[in-house]
Amino acid sequence: MATFELAEPNSLDEAFSLLDHGDPAIRPIGGGTALMLMMKAQIFKPIRLVSLRHLGAPFIGLALNDDGSSLHVGAMTTFSELEHSPLVKTHLPVIVQTMQTLANVRVRNVATVGGNLAHGDPHLDLPPVWMALAAEARVVSKAGDRVVPVEDIFAGYYETTIADGELIAELRVPIRPMWRSIYVKVTTRAIHDWPAIGIAVSAEFNGRRVNDLRIVLSAALDKPTRLVATETVLRGLEVNEVSLTRAGEAAVAEVDIETDNRGSAAYKNHLLRVHLARAIQSIAGA
Repeated sequence: MATFELAEPNSLDEAFSLLDHGDPAIRPIGGGTALMLMMKAQIFKPIRLVSLRHLGAPFIGLALNDDGSSLHVGAMTTFSELEHSPLVKTHLPVIVQTMQTLANVRVRNVATVGGNLAHGDPHLDLPPVWMALAAEARVVSKAGDRVVPVEDIFAGYYETTIADGELIAELRVPIRPMWRSIYVKVTTRAIHDWPAIGIAVSAEFNGRRVNDLRIVLSAALDKPTRLVATETVLRGLEVNEVSLTRAGEAAVAEVDIETDNRGSAAYKNHLLRVHLARAIQSIAGA
């Protein structure tokens, strides 16, 4: 591995000054779990990495906003901090559930929320969950801030809409007490491996009738994708065998699933039908 500079700025202005060179070999680093693998494989050869770990708020911290309507999660929050946070356990239990099969404790101790999103890998477990929860990202740059829905960050396979000179600073996740959420990870190997498909569902029910919902499919496509047409099919219906079958067929028709080393498109379409129905049934009966 070639030598490189590791810079650790103490302010956002200093970080931007270190990053502002228009050179793809100069990059920010959060936990570095994916970046280090790319460097070991010599896919990426940096000349400077700019660590964000000393920037303070909003990059650091995990707290409810003033009126308790949303949880703000700093981009440098580690997965382990999410996993063991009383706030997350109380208000976003699906995040804690997702952590049980996400990589391993060594990765969770280092990997960060912002870096995970910026990486743009469609197989990751957390991005579809953030999308189902209607989370937004605060993105900062020298030109100012912008707030973008997490679902609008992903542009394609390892591609995002985060421009050079922009950094994800924090996530803002709405607290919706009447909604229930689940993440289903279907693997063909060990449970902690990359999924063949991932399905995140968040929904509000009146009894067993669906008032509103958000469904996100990941891993089987080039980016995590919200299944808007499938949501429309289910919205207003009672959860039963007929409506779940309709939802499964709508989901398969809505996306063009890809064949890869974790299964054929036909196999993954079957997984989507089966596990989408099980996910919705699970939270409808909670």
